[in-house]
Order: sequence, then structure tokens, then C-alpha cells
Amino acid sequence: MAIFVSTNQLLDIYNIILHEGLTTYKAKHSKATLPARVEAEKADQRHKKGAVFVVRSKADFTSNGVKGYIITSKETLLEDAAGLSHFTPNVYREFGYTDDKRTKIRGFEEKNLLQINTFVVDIDTKRHSVQDILLTCMDESIGTPTFIVESDRGYQVYFVLSEPLFISNKQNYRGLTVAKRIADNLKRSLQSVDADIFCNDFGFFRLPKQDNIVWHQLDQTYTMAQFIEWSRRQDDDLERPLFVVPTKLTKTSVVQSEWFTKLIHAVDIKGEKGQLGRNNAMFTLALICFSEGWEKERTFNFLDEYNTNLRFPLSMTEIETILDSAYSGKYNGASKQYIEELLAQYVPGGSSIPVRLGYKGVWYKFKKERKDRVRSHYEEWEKDIIQYISAEKSASEMFLWRSQKELCEAIGIPQSTLNVVLKRSTRLLKTTKGKGRNAKTGWTTISLFIQYALKKAKEFAQNRGLYRLGLQEVVNEWINELEPIAGYELLLEYLHKLNVSPPSTTHELIERDIG
Repeated sequence: MAIFVSTNQLLDIYNIILHEGLTTYKAKHSKATLPARVEAEKADQRHKKGAVFVVRSKADFTSNGVKGYIITSKETLLEDAAGLSHFTPNVYREFGYTDDKRTKIRGFEEKNLLQINTFVVDIDTKRHSVQDILLTCMDESIGTPTFIVESDRGYQVYFVLSEPLFISNKQNYRGLTVAKRIADNLKRSLQSVDADIFCNDFGFFRLPKQDNIVWHQLDQTYTMAQFIEWSRRQDDDLERPLFVVPTKLTKTSVVQSEWFTKLIHAVDIKGEKGQLGRNNAMFTLALICFSEGWEKERTFNFLDEYNTNLRFPLSMTEIETILDSAYSGKYNGASKQYIEELLAQYVPGGSSIPVRLGYKGVWYKFKKERKDRVRSHYEEWEKDIIQYISAEKSASEMFLWRSQKELCEAIGIPQSTLNVVLKRSTRLLKTTKGKGRNAKTGWTTISLFIQYALKKAKEFAQNRGLYRLGLQEVVNEWINELEPIAGYELLLEYLHKLNVSPPSTTHELIERDIG
């Protein structure tokens, strides 16, 4: 259920997303007082300004262009918000219209980005609750989002940067390349809640409005350094470097490769939401032809023949649009990831076909294999502990009861390393009952704690019809038992967001500092 936000709260959200990318007030017909406008103009001059693009409905995204308009001030965005459906939360450098009537917009290409303000993950289903999404963000992604917007069919999850990333053409748009890898890792980290990994990284998304925000924690923003460090760990798990910078083409023709031949003979390509399809395949082939130096007419004839063989062909207009886009010069080349996905989905045995794109690249070194390192990273030990607890803990228990010695032996972690992990971890929780030989140590995670509390609260509500009291009762039972390690502080924050107030405890100073 959406949380209704006031106009002032909505303005706070826009300020947090857009930073200083737009002017504060309209240049003409502003409703602000003269002193406020003068003060804002002085502040606005300290930062370069751009624009965002907006549309009134999803139907405005047409095959012949996007119908919408350009907004350059936060005041206009706030005034028009109720009548808009989508916007570009990231700010663009240049902007304009493609027709004299100023109905179709242009300029929302990635290389025209002035600054990246936020990463957004699209979840195009309501099979998962908001609580499921939040817990997945905590367990499998970088952390809780800044806010979540509800759409007719799903949710869009915003992870906002505390400071914008400014994009330039230096080193072949290196900053944009890194940002796209982070966006990809964020989407992949939320695949268990059906995140759309093929959604445009920095395109149009649902505009946060007074009646469509289902979660917000506006102080939960991330630095670019945090995103990069987290993304590096994700890349380590996938055994891929942070990014590749293409240099020059080799003499080997890509169109003679096995994967290219297999792909053009895959005639059952269609695709659906969240899955690559005909348009992606056609665009990929067009980019390859362009990189091979083919004339546009030759590529058109090739795509026309390929389209004729498809079981579900595209229209001639769609082919022309794809061809124009591929030959616009806005793209470095075809995406290896997309090619691999297409092969896996539509070519028998396609997952095992190697994909080479005919260019050399600057590859960053992989981290050593874990077995080859003298000491494993603390993050990896934390992951091992969490996996062990999740696998061994009974669903009917709040904790997994194991002595520290038993835990160390089961995972193969040295006692000294475990102590360091506990000091650093913001995901683990620990309790100890009894003393000496009779002492028992309980282990859990923030996510498992909240899941257990919500489950028990639901049972309580079924018996007595009082969900909130049930949740409070479960927390009251266990909160005093937890030790004040790093994860305890973060747990208090999450409980506060759930409107649960831990009773006065010996850790009350920690709670007061957080609140």
C-alpha cells in the first residue's frame, strides 16, 4: 500500500534525486517570492544545469519517437507531477524537440548524460511483496533502497547517489562504462525478485508522486565509492573484471564466427517482457555489421533477409528504425552479454558457444582464486557464515545455536578471523545465554530476524487480530538478548522503519544515537 507523502516531502525526494542538476525555480512565472528566487539563482550559478525528460503516459513511448516535454526546474516538476507518468531521474546535457510542434523529444542518449543521480531497478511483477524486495536488497544486494515506487504491474527500486556522478567523454566515457556495470550488478543481485536485467540502465522510470511511493528511507543514499567497491565484489563472484575499454578491431571478421552463424539461423526468436527478443537480436546484428564497415544499404538487405526467415518477423518500419539507431554512431558496439543471452535462449547448446566481438580490450586483473590466497576476504567469510546459518537454522527458531568453536569448525574459519568478521559485519546478529560450560550461543542475521518476527506477528494476528502488537511482542522477547555488535545498530534502524519501538535496554544509547 502506498504511503501518501506531502508536497514538501515530495520536494525533498526530488531534491535528493536531482541534486543540483536542475534550477530551483522556473525562469518565468515562478510562484516563489523575489528574495527566494534571488537567493536560489545565486546558488544555481555554482553548478552546471541540465534537464530531465517527462511523459504523461506509457502510451507516449511510440516506435516513431517519444512524446513528451523537457523540464529544467524542480518547481516545474513538482507542479506537473500529478499529470506525469515517467521521467528521466538522471540529468541530460543537451535537449530539444524533433518536430516544429515540440511534441517529440530528443537528447536522452546515454552519452548525452550530464550527471547520474540514481540507479533504478525495475521489477515488473507484483508476485513479491515490498517486504520481500527489501529483504532481498538487504541480503543479496548493496543494502536497502532510498525509496520504492509502485507501478500498475510492479515496482521500481531507487538506489540514490549521495553525490552525482558527472559524465564526460574522457577515456572513452569511462565513468559511464563503470556506472553501467554497477547498474547491471544491481539488477542481477535482485533477480530472485524478478528484476528486469534488460531494462534500460539510465532511461525513463516511474516518477515518484504523492500516491505511488510504498517505501522511503531518504537518508539511505550511497557514495560512488560504495557502489564501486560493492560492484567489484559482485564481479569477483562472476569472475569478470570491472569493465572493458575497447581499443581497435582485429582482422578476424565477426560475421564468420560460429556464434554469428548460429544466431542468424535462430528463426523462433520473439521475446517478451524481461526477455531479449527480435528487436534486440536485430539491433545486435546491425551493430556487428556497422563495426565490420558494411554500407548501410548492404546491412539493410541482410536484415531484410534475416527478418524474412523469422517465424515472427518485424515490420519494415521497425527494421528501418533499428538500422538508423545502429548506424547513428552513438554505440561503441554490440553487447557481449546480450549476445550470450540470445544464444542461451534461442540456440540449442548456445550457452557453450564462445562469443568474441573482434576487438581487443583493456582488461583489469581478476582477484586471485580464494584457494590461492593466504587469507580470504572478510566479506567472503561473512557470506560463508550467513549461508551456513541460513541452511542449518530451523524455521521455527529465531537463532541457530552453535558454540563459536562448532561454528568455526563447520565453516573452517579461524577464531581470530571470526572475531574480526563480527566486529565488521552489519548483517550478523549474535546472542549468548548462560555462563561457562552451560553457555549457548545463538546466531542469526538481520534478514532472518525480521522474517521470523513478521512470521510470528502474522500467527499472532490470526489468533488475536493484532498484527502490530504481535510484531512488537516478538521483538520485545528477543531484542535484549542481542549483543551490541555492528549488525545490532542497523537492526534498530530497520525496526524503526517498521514502526516497532524496542523497549528500553542497556543499548538505549545506541538507539538514541541512531534516532
